[in-house]
Amino acid sequence: MPSLDHTIVHSTDRFASARFLAELLDAPEPKAFGPFAALKLDNGVTLDYAEHVAGGREFVPTHYAFLVTEEEFDAILGRIKARDLPYWADPMHSRPQQFNTHDGGRGLYVDDPDGHYMEFLTRTYSDELLAGL
Repeated sequence: MPSLDHTIVHSTDRFASARFLAELLDAPEPKAFGPFAALKLDNGVTLDYAEHVAGGREFVPTHYAFLVTEEEFDAILGRIKARDLPYWADPMHSRPQQFNTHDGGRGLYVDDPDGHYMEFLTRTYSDELLAGL
């Protein structure tokens, strides 16, 4: 079965955005790779942060979800709180400074410096939950 190898994340400052996520995940420092700040994740997927240049058009923030262990979630939440960052239990940002407990796990959303929705969750959402959304 095919698997995702890498994707490009548009940013206004490639290293600032890549470092923001690397610090939350406690991941290694992003590496320069051509025009990218490459952030390699444990599962082998690389997020290639690129400074956005698209003929003056703005880019639309996107959503990235990271499946983490309970221990990693606790550490990420601790880093978010230590930095006094706003976070939400939902992608609509209607439940501030809370996390959700979908499917018996925990999840939260935080915006990166460019407004991308970074989600951290401890359980993959079930088909039943997704059908009810």
